[in-house]
Amino acid sequence: MAESKNLVLSNNNQEIGGEIVVAPEVLEVIVGIAASKVDGVYAMRGNLASNVTELFGGSVHDKGVSLRNEEGNIKIDLFCYLNYGVSVPKVAIDMQEKVKQQVLYMTDLELSEVNVHVVGVVPEKVTLPDLDELFDSEDEEE
Repeated sequence: MAESKNLVLSNNNQEIGGEIVVAPEVLEVIVGIAASKVDGVYAMRGNLASNVTELFGGSVHDKGVSLRNEEGNIKIDLFCYLNYGVSVPKVAIDMQEKVKQQVLYMTDLELSEVNVHVVGVVPEKVTLPDLDELFDSEDEEE
């Protein structure tokens, strides 16, 4: 029988029978949303499929997130682009704390690792001068 990749949550505080099972995709979405909302994060790294989905108006919340479950230890890898001028260590630490906090709050699971991989830095958009204004000012001088 194939091994299940779902995560089983314990229900120690209640006398109701049954179990709670969380799919890894749910964790990836929680982590993706939490990480992308940190100040200084421009975007999470996606792949071709996620880029095509966003092109057609869809939203992909798990992009840039890699999840591993090694012997009960949940390890997360985040791949992101940061805004130019932010403190990379500060933003990375904020991402780690926010992700751990949200996963613990929403699923009662402890993450053993949250690794942040900065893929790139996105520069600020520079406003180009208006060419009409430049040429109008030269005509007025003559």
